[in-house]
Amino acid sequence: MKRYSSTVSGTELFLKSIEIQGFKSFANKIRFEFHNGITGIVGPNGSGKSNVADAVRWVLGEQRVKQLRGSSMQDVIFAGTQARRPLGFAYVAITLDNADGALPIDYREVTVARRIYRSGESEYLLNGTVCRLREINELFYDTGIGKEGYSIIGQGQIDRILSDKPQDRRALFDEAAGIVKYKHRKEMTLRRLESEKENLVRVTDILGELEKQIPTLEKQQEKAKIYLKQREELKRLDINAFLIENGKNTQQLQEITSQETTARQDLSDANIRSEALRVRAEGLQDQRRDLDAKIESLRSRITDASIVRGRIEGDIKVLQEQISSAVQRSHRLSEQEEILKKDISAREVQETEFAEKIRGAEEAFSRIGADYEAAKEALQSSSEDVRSLREQLEIKRQGVLEEMDRRANIRSRLASLKTLQSQEGDRLAEVEKELSQVSGEQKQTDDEILSLKDQFREASGEIRSLQDGQKEIEEQIAAHKTTLGDSDAMLQRAQFSWHQEKSRLDALTNLAERYEGYGGSVRRVMKEKQREPGIIGSVADLLTTDKKYETAIEVALGGSIQNIVTRDEDTARRMIEILKRERAGRATFLPLSGIRNARTLSGSAVLREPGVIGTADTLVTAAEGCRDVAASLLGRTVIVDTFDHAVAASKRSGHGIRMVTLEGELFAPGGAISGGTYKNTSSLLGRKRELQELSTSTEQFRREVERLEKVIEDTKESRNILRRKLDDNKRALQELFIRQNTLRVRIQQEVQKLEEAAGNVESLRQELRSLRERTAATAASQAKAQEELEASVLLEEKLNTEAASVQERLTERLKDEEGDAGRLSALELEKSRTGQELGFIQQNAERIRRELGNFRGQLSLILESARSDRSGIEEKKARIKELEKESEESEGVRSSDEEVLRDLRRQSEALREQQEDTARERESTMEVISGLDRECIRLSSRRERLEEAVEQKAAYMWEEYEITPSDAASMRDDSLTDLAKMKKEITQYRSRIKALGNVNVSAIEEYREVMERYSFLKGQYDDLKEAAVSLEKIVRDLEEGMRRQFKEQFADIQAAFDKVFKELFGGGQGRLELMEDVDILEAGVRVIAQPPGKKLQNMMQLSGGEKALTAISLLFAIQSLKPSPFCLLDEIEAALDESNVGRFAQYLHNLTAQTQFIVITHRRGTMEQADRLYGITMQEKGVSSMVSVDLIEDKDIS
Repeated sequence: MKRYSSTVSGTELFLKSIEIQGFKSFANKIRFEFHNGITGIVGPNGSGKSNVADAVRWVLGEQRVKQLRGSSMQDVIFAGTQARRPLGFAYVAITLDNADGALPIDYREVTVARRIYRSGESEYLLNGTVCRLREINELFYDTGIGKEGYSIIGQGQIDRILSDKPQDRRALFDEAAGIVKYKHRKEMTLRRLESEKENLVRVTDILGELEKQIPTLEKQQEKAKIYLKQREELKRLDINAFLIENGKNTQQLQEITSQETTARQDLSDANIRSEALRVRAEGLQDQRRDLDAKIESLRSRITDASIVRGRIEGDIKVLQEQISSAVQRSHRLSEQEEILKKDISAREVQETEFAEKIRGAEEAFSRIGADYEAAKEALQSSSEDVRSLREQLEIKRQGVLEEMDRRANIRSRLASLKTLQSQEGDRLAEVEKELSQVSGEQKQTDDEILSLKDQFREASGEIRSLQDGQKEIEEQIAAHKTTLGDSDAMLQRAQFSWHQEKSRLDALTNLAERYEGYGGSVRRVMKEKQREPGIIGSVADLLTTDKKYETAIEVALGGSIQNIVTRDEDTARRMIEILKRERAGRATFLPLSGIRNARTLSGSAVLREPGVIGTADTLVTAAEGCRDVAASLLGRTVIVDTFDHAVAASKRSGHGIRMVTLEGELFAPGGAISGGTYKNTSSLLGRKRELQELSTSTEQFRREVERLEKVIEDTKESRNILRRKLDDNKRALQELFIRQNTLRVRIQQEVQKLEEAAGNVESLRQELRSLRERTAATAASQAKAQEELEASVLLEEKLNTEAASVQERLTERLKDEEGDAGRLSALELEKSRTGQELGFIQQNAERIRRELGNFRGQLSLILESARSDRSGIEEKKARIKELEKESEESEGVRSSDEEVLRDLRRQSEALREQQEDTARERESTMEVISGLDRECIRLSSRRERLEEAVEQKAAYMWEEYEITPSDAASMRDDSLTDLAKMKKEITQYRSRIKALGNVNVSAIEEYREVMERYSFLKGQYDDLKEAAVSLEKIVRDLEEGMRRQFKEQFADIQAAFDKVFKELFGGGQGRLELMEDVDILEAGVRVIAQPPGKKLQNMMQLSGGEKALTAISLLFAIQSLKPSPFCLLDEIEAALDESNVGRFAQYLHNLTAQTQFIVITHRRGTMEQADRLYGITMQEKGVSSMVSVDLIEDKDIS
């Protein structure tokens, strides 16, 4: 490493310092001091050294979050670590020496700063004064400094130079050519011009509209003046006519109102009398209704008694008749019983006799049936043999005749086959000769096609191989794309979860640090904890427990949870004095020196009760030295799982022990129970546990974010490599496709030639095959026909012999068949006779069985009916006695009710007479009310009409002239008293006004305003037209100047690029070309490179290292022509090998005479050329810090 030189130019613009605080991993305030030459910033991967470049890019106005490697602008603020809280803002400032006045600002030093807060608010500062981003951009135009300039070069800028889109490189050349500020001026001028043209169009449209309105408005304003004069006179007459009419109506209204009041008072008195009579009538009606109800009830009872007595007498008669019928039926049944018993005895004797006859007949029928079946089988066998022999004989005779006909046909076919065989032999010889000639020509064409096809298959194989490779690469790229998408989505979710958990952690940490949830006095004491070592902490801080016990323990502690534990009583006394002095409230202290050997329920019988978990102090973990505090506060409180178990345990302990359930119900000694909803939204006891859980989850999410970011970065690099392989594959495929198409055309030509020959060969071959097949078939047919002829003679002789033998057997079997038929006929007659006799006997036996069953059933029914009749007679006699008694009782009740009924009817008649008197009196009163009601309605109607007339007149005055009656009275003209004359004049004025038609009263003012506006806009129109012409000339001048300057500068850059390229590559050639047929101010730039020993080619065809060195050559060329005051390089030489790194570093050193370089690197060759090194490391995890040069050398960062 070269040693730092203290010589600093005092006449050129350069970067003096960078100050960073709270930006990304730079939690602490860090200041980098820079001088001329090369300053290296080094450090291990992940140390945050590239955050320096991001900081400079950010302070210069970078708005694209992805360029800053974040998802939102708040991501640039230090997010905190396990040991550090997040910061609320990020701040970066760069200071430049402007002693030579290179920047258009009257300061020798220029400090640009940017600050952003976590709330989203941000600001830019220029030398400490808040400013806009546009002011900063304008300050650095054409200096190379800025987010789009070439003073900060990272992988993003390198990628844009290496892009296959020439347009992506345009911004770099605009900055180098010094036309950015002119482009900006042109854009501003064009926007102004567009705005002026839009304004001109609007003004022209408005002027046109106004010119159309002026003549119409002039006529309308004249008409309006006439209207207003007549309208004013009409108003004067109308108001005075209103005052006269209103006075008359008001007087009449007062008289009518007085009459109506008197009538309504009389009506009210009559209504009171009517209401009293109505109440009296309703009382009489209620009394009579009650009597009628009682009368109706008695009538119903008397009627019901008569009905019941009649029903009883009828029931008695029915029962007596039923008894008489039952006695007579009993006699008839006894007679039928004797007759049935005699019939049953006779039928039982007949049943036995017929059973014996059936057994004898069945035995005889069985013997005859067996003989009949044997005879039938013998006859069937004989008939079958006869039929079979007759069929065989017929077949033999038919076969002899068929063989005679077949022999005649065979002899005729043999003669035809001999003639055909001779003709086919001659044609076969001719075809074989022709086929031999054509086959020779075809063989030559086949050989040529095979050769071409071998070449085509070879090319196709290579294409398939490349296509498979391409498909595989594309699948890998697609997989990488999917992986990137999935990883990005997962990263966003992980970042969201991380920030969410972190926000919760920060909020909870803030609550814990501020002792939120504690009383004001406790918070005041805990502020003294740092200064007062005797304060150990609150009870909530010193005790922890499982989550499931937190509710129970908090209820058990109650207010004691906010007690403060101190080492001794002196500390407690000092804190109490502070509270008294500041009137900060009261607090409870627990000095450890005074809490010893607290009594607990250990060993108590209650701990063995069902559901008891244990004493509360055994379920908490206390901080070191605080176990006695836990025993003192919780040792005599028992934790129980459920309410029911707590009730049982409390009863058995005599309600003398304090108990708490897991859901927070408290059982106090003495029997009191506290419970219900336990609103524990901010658990003091669980806060420490929740903080630990959130801290763990936040760290897990942070590690997941880092892992996913690494996955995305690796996947993108792998995808870029695959894309380059895909391009190489496509070029090779294109060449193979051309070769394959050439072979395909030649094969088609040869195949067409072969097909012409093949057509002839195939035709001849088919004919040859056909001839050979026909010749063979003819010979085979001859041999077969001869064999058939000989076989036919032998077969005829055989059939004649067999037919004679069958005839002899047939004669014998006919005799056997005749004997079997006679025997079967005799047995069939005997079987029929025996079967008929058996059937007759069985029918008679079945008839006897049915009759016997019927007789027995009838006897059973007769016996049952006799028993039922005897029982029914006794029951009916008892029922008759009961009914006679009921009849006598009912007659006594009916006589008593009839006497009461006669008395009630007399009372009802008296009430009816009183009702009639009251109704007549009320009817008379209602007639009076009706007359008074009609009079009130008449008077009310007249009053309402008068009121309505008064209101309408008043409303007319308001609607027409917007004046009230009191306002009208102040406008009274005493000279106007003749109402009829006034109405006539009013009618005349209204007719005149109506004749004017529609009148636009506002036309007078509108005409004046339009004329004033027209004059103003006419002047504006002339000014806008002149301004547009002036702006168009400015745009033309700017474009002309930019074209000239860009063309000159581009030529210089092209020459410089070729020179630097040769120096860095050790030869070769570099060239820049503008895209054709595009305006020079918009054209993209194509980079052509020819490394030593290679052809001149597009930059995209170079290797990765060659591309990087080509891009560096272009950047160095621009720096050599138009050096930026400083240049920050962020690991742009990472892709170079060691030898090229050496050349890069050497050339970088050569440029230090005109440019100050800050290089972020990890390559030794670059570090060796640096004049000064800054080291970035993370001595504290997640926090970047700056270390000394010696420390860097010790760690050997390379």
